[in-house]
Amino acid sequence: MQDDRESQEDKIYEELRKKYKRMTISKSEMSNELGISNSTLDLYIAKGIGLPNYKKLGTAKNAKVIFNLLDVSEFLANTIKTV
Repeated sequence: MQDDRESQEDKIYEELRKKYKRMTISKSEMSNELGISNSTLDLYIAKGIGLPNYKKLGTAKNAKVIFNLLDVSEFLANTIKTV
């Protein structure tokens, strides 16, 4: 089971790398990957629930937030349910 999850994580990571061609994605790109609105993502960030690790660049209220693709792929591999 662990190997399947790692394999899925690797596949997700490679797809994201090809799609974005960089190691991090923005809040807008993250909300697109999750299929939620930007405002819902902001709410999740404010409440600290249901998201992969992220970095806030700066201390201002509207500072840019980025998500590392490794963290995103791990999060998606652990939350996507396959039938």
